[in-house]
Amino acid sequence: MPAKSKSAKYYAKNPAARKKKAATDKKINSRPNQIKKRVEANRAVRKAKAAGRNTKGKDFDHAVGKFVKTATNRGRKGEGGRKKRVTRKK
Repeated sequence: MPAKSKSAKYYAKNPAARKKKAATDKKINSRPNQIKKRVEANRAVRKAKAAGRNTKGKDFDHAVGKFVKTATNRGRKGEGGRKKRVTRKK
């Protein structure tokens, strides 16, 4: 099991902060646009698995509409990374 990050250690030691963060996360994840993104990502993963593709270690990138490495997708600047939709080349 990998070592805990700084933030994970912090929330483990501070129950009040952990409770506040959980409440904030709950609000964010229940927004209609966030639900829509999650549904789209889940659908893409199911479709890829049905087609026999390996999605392990990858996230569905909503901006590009394809799978990218988790480190790339989650490491982008700002909340959620890219803000505008990027057009794909055919």
